[in-house]
Amino acid sequence: MADYSKEEIKRIEEKWREKWIKDQVYKVSNDSPRPKYYALDMFPYPSGAGLHVGHPLGYIASDIVARFKRLKGFNVLHPMGFDAFGLPAEQYAIDHGVHPAKSTQINIQNYKNQLGKIGFCYDWSREVQTCDPKYYKWTQWIFLQIFDSWFNRRSNKAERITMLTWIFENEGNGEHPFPNPKFKLPNGETSFLPAEWKAFTQKQRQEILMQYRLAYLAYTDVNWCEALGTVLANDEVINGVSYRGGFPVVKRQMRQWSLRITEYADRLLKGLEEIDFSDSMKEIQRNWIGKSTGALVNFELKTEKSSVKNLKVFTTRPDTIFGVDFMVVAPEHEIVKEITSKAQKEEVEKYLKYVESRSEIDRMAEVKKITGCFTNAPVLLPIQLRWISFIESLKSISSNPFNKRKIEVWISEYVLAGYGTGAIMAVPCGDERDHKFAKHFNIPITNIIGKHYDGTDANPTKDAILENSDFLNGMVMHKAIEVVVSKLEEMKIGKRQVNYKMRDAGWSRQRYWGEPFPVVFRDDMPYPMNENELPLILPDTDNFKSPGNGKGPLANLKEWINFSPNAERDSNTMPTHAGAAWYFLRYMDPHNDKEFASKKALDYWNQVDVYIGGAEHAVAHLLYSRLWTKVLHDLGYLSFDEPFKKLINQGMITGSSRFVYRIRETNKFVSFGLKDQYETDSLHVNVNIVNDLELDTEAFKKWKPDFANAEFILEDGKYICGSANEKISKSYFNVVNPDDIIDKYGADTLRLYEMFLGPLEQSKPWSTSGIDGVYKFLRRYWNLFHDNQGNLNISDAEPTKEELKALHKVIKKVEYDVENFSFNTSVSEFMICANELSSLKCNKRAILEPLTIVLASYAPHITEELWEKLGNNNLIFNASYPTFNESYLKENDFEYPISINGKVRAKMNFALDMPVSDMEKIVMASEAVQKWTEGKAPKKVIIVPGRIVNIVL
Repeated sequence: MADYSKEEIKRIEEKWREKWIKDQVYKVSNDSPRPKYYALDMFPYPSGAGLHVGHPLGYIASDIVARFKRLKGFNVLHPMGFDAFGLPAEQYAIDHGVHPAKSTQINIQNYKNQLGKIGFCYDWSREVQTCDPKYYKWTQWIFLQIFDSWFNRRSNKAERITMLTWIFENEGNGEHPFPNPKFKLPNGETSFLPAEWKAFTQKQRQEILMQYRLAYLAYTDVNWCEALGTVLANDEVINGVSYRGGFPVVKRQMRQWSLRITEYADRLLKGLEEIDFSDSMKEIQRNWIGKSTGALVNFELKTEKSSVKNLKVFTTRPDTIFGVDFMVVAPEHEIVKEITSKAQKEEVEKYLKYVESRSEIDRMAEVKKITGCFTNAPVLLPIQLRWISFIESLKSISSNPFNKRKIEVWISEYVLAGYGTGAIMAVPCGDERDHKFAKHFNIPITNIIGKHYDGTDANPTKDAILENSDFLNGMVMHKAIEVVVSKLEEMKIGKRQVNYKMRDAGWSRQRYWGEPFPVVFRDDMPYPMNENELPLILPDTDNFKSPGNGKGPLANLKEWINFSPNAERDSNTMPTHAGAAWYFLRYMDPHNDKEFASKKALDYWNQVDVYIGGAEHAVAHLLYSRLWTKVLHDLGYLSFDEPFKKLINQGMITGSSRFVYRIRETNKFVSFGLKDQYETDSLHVNVNIVNDLELDTEAFKKWKPDFANAEFILEDGKYICGSANEKISKSYFNVVNPDDIIDKYGADTLRLYEMFLGPLEQSKPWSTSGIDGVYKFLRRYWNLFHDNQGNLNISDAEPTKEELKALHKVIKKVEYDVENFSFNTSVSEFMICANELSSLKCNKRAILEPLTIVLASYAPHITEELWEKLGNNNLIFNASYPTFNESYLKENDFEYPISINGKVRAKMNFALDMPVSDMEKIVMASEAVQKWTEGKAPKKVIIVPGRIVNIVL
């Protein structure tokens, strides 16, 4: 005898979790005759706070897919691990004196306990932790492969450095220019011959090779946070302070490791056409890569000292060249100090100080605040330089007023040094930011687009007829683009160019808790460690603070850094992105100590079939994973060059916060409906002491000492809280621990309810108001198998047509929904099916057994229990998904509405295959029709099979 009570739920779920672990039910083999399916979650960072109810959403979805695919005959890889390196654990160590290794392991165990309670079918034998030396040995190894590679633009792929060295020895670098066009050899040149290469010193050769390596060292502008003692990525800086801790961040030039991801820009763009990502996700990545085509234009610049320099500008709109009213240079541009006049020097330096505190994201996102500073350096339009023969065969520059026009040079934070050339030509009539800048600083605006510019707003049109544009007058703008570019090239004052907004990926972090770089410095140049020396173990220490000189905490370990005469190690460590860039490959062969994964395993599991995780990883993680996969493919290690076939970004579950209203300067709290009668302050209250909106006032008094003597003004005897949907956060007291939901309702209810909340990819608020409905469904489903006394009661009788119809509707619907990741509508279908079968009082094995298999992916605990009760010796996890039979959904008859002169007067049942002539005879002879026609002969009888009978009198 058993009721689906809280106690029974706990017994069932603990029983099956123990059996799954004991029997290693979810262990997956790499040798299987079944077709493979790889379902992967973005592995979590194990924070000290543990899981809240928002975290399992994607995990439950992938688990349903994994279980379903198993039922459909696939060998399913569904692993889990932990992105265990990172700044939070290190900061916690600094604040609390707990070593990151210890706190991380405690947090991981807590996560595993919580995940285990939800009943996921993870193969824990394949678990990876990025902080495990057995794992990061291969992270270091892959880094060395990238370091030992360069991107051959001719073959469009990565090749070994040995091939590049051979080219230099035999051909020089004429066919393979430096990726960084600003780099120059000691003699000021940018190319060299084979003889020159052979004459270079060892260090010079290494410096040259460094300019080509896919993993390289260079001095770059970084976001430096002194308080955290590390470089931060752009997305870790908000309004000039660190996202974590709110510490000041400034720009600093530091020698950093970078990955030359820019070389893969085109392949990363092309790859988006071959993978199943959402349109919005693809657009985010395209925008981040930021490919644009245009022209590189030389502007002549005259400084206070009368020296002439060329200021190169990249523009996608060369057709607007006559609308240039001023130039804007990035504050960090190397030319700023040279062109700033004495009169403007103090003002410029003050502005540069301000810009240091701003991240690139802040600078690009700011649309309301206009900032800038005048340098007092004039610049001449490029047409002034040499474009003499083009404009009406001009004899000289000075003879034409247009060619003598001077324009001002400004600096402003909205121009970034790393994009294009770090300088722009500003066309206020056609660009909104330029327009606002011109209006703010009272710079005159040239109208080159006539009626398309109203003087109030810029217009970026390409369809206007050009005016005030000299030789371009009368041309449509988009047609003028090619004319200008061709002439720039003809006159050798510009050229066609493709630019990318994406920058090379900074790969150094000045922190302790990360992978050490597997290199040794000799004569200030890095050399790779021998592979048999890997892993380079992160040394133990209790000093996690940076020495304050731009080096990481490892610099405090002098003996470790200076481990050998004339050799030293890097004090920096890799970013968390390193371990996360390839973990999906290690899952395929996690215990291989000879290679990161065997070719057999890599070829078998191949790409991840579905990857589920948050949209917050749209840029960095996904791009780095795609980059590492492409490099490993180019070097012959992988047979595929995109890691994920399909990506799904689950929506965020927001917290449903609750508020109490304290009457100002009292300890009295007034209920929501009465608060407008008083002056109140709203306070967040712990959602776990609120039932829907009703506050447990006694629990509230015990919650905090300040509220022990609280008084309440109630409405209808209850204290009703206010509510709002917000991010789930401890500071909002709206964190709901999934353990608490499981304790009250069970894991199967949690799984179904999270899917029932709405479409997977949409954000939705967490509320327990609907969870009782899901719990009642499971009880109703349970009761189909039991009599009123709770005893198993199963019939072997043949099912009826109605019962088979209810079953096959849910078989079809769930299969379609899982294949299309529409899990919420499956839960609705389960509820409908349970209601229909309850109404039919169905307890037949032929119906309930296949229904249990269909539900098993969603609710594994209850279905395993009932599967066993039905007498099955094998696990339902190893069953086969039932076959859908369309014939059970076909109707044999139909209840026709009988309409007389447009009004339904009766209803009659007919077989769907009955001849229309027979139907007409029966209808006209029926008592109901005879009553309404009063014996009159109809003008016509219209019969639409399967829809309606219409009699027209």
